[in-house]
Amino acid sequence: MNGMTPCPCGSGTAYGACCGPLHDGAPAATAEALMRSRYTAYALGRTDHVFRTWHPRTRPDGVGLDAGVRWTGLDVCRSERGGPDDEDGVVEFVAFWTDVDGSVDGSTGRLHEVSRFTRRAGRWVYLDGEHR
Repeated sequence: MNGMTPCPCGSGTAYGACCGPLHDGAPAATAEALMRSRYTAYALGRTDHVFRTWHPRTRPDGVGLDAGVRWTGLDVCRSERGGPDDEDGVVEFVAFWTDVDGSVDGSTGRLHEVSRFTRRAGRWVYLDGEHR
């Protein structure tokens, strides 16, 4: 993805100034920034970033993508804590998807989640989430 292309997370910032540096290993300043970068990683197929930013206590052995799903948008509903001086945070979001290969009957849908984040060795990581 071109660094000047709008970031898929919907921040209105270019990918190269938004989620791109996080995908390349820079730490997220906030839990919301990490959540946005994880959404963008799913949208771009960057499972390495998703795996690396998942707390080792709760992450699966591997992270896969559903090839028939294209992530099409993100709405952040709310953030609690998760700032530069916090040790934990919560981000509620809705991520939108569409079926691109007919495996889900050409459907569209959404994933509504309240995600919990924590710091590990000073860096934000995804702990777990509750689907709504």
